Amino acid sequence: MKIKKVEQNGEIEDFIERSQEEYEKENGIDCDYTPFCFVAKDEDRIVGALSGATFFAEVYIDELVVDKESRGKGIGKLLMDAVEDYYRDSGFNNINTCTNGFQAPKFYEKCGFELEFVRKNKTNPKLDKYFYVKYF
Repeated sequence: MKIKKVEQNGEIEDFIERSQEEYEKENGIDCDYTPFCFVAKDEDRIVGALSGATFFAEVYIDELVVDKESRGKGIGKLLMDAVEDYYRDSGFNNINTCTNGFQAPKFYEKCGFELEFVRKNKTNPKLDKYFYVKYF
C-alpha cells in the first residue's frame, strides 16, 4: 500500500462522499449537506456576504465578509440575523461558527453566540481559533 499527497479531484471527491453517505446510512443518520449564501447589497453593489451550510441538524457559518467601506454600519449583524431568522423553527439545533483572534471574536459574542473553546496557536496568538455556538 502506498500513501501520498495528491490534488483532490472528482474521483476522490466522489469516493469520499459515497463512503461518508454509506457510513451515515449504516448509523441511521442523514447528513443532508446543503450550502447557503446570504448577500447584502447597496443598490447593485455587494457590500457583504455570508456563506455556510446546513448538515447534521446544525447551521454552520463558514464565511462572513463586509466590504471595508461598509464596516461598522451593522451589515454583519443584519446578515447574522437573516441566517438566524431563516433557519429558526426549521428543525435545526444550533448555529456554529469559528473565527481567528484577529478577525471577529467580539462580534460573535455581541450577536449572542457562546464561546465553546479556544484553540491556541503556538506561534501567533492572532491565529488562535475561537469556536462559537448559538442554540435556537
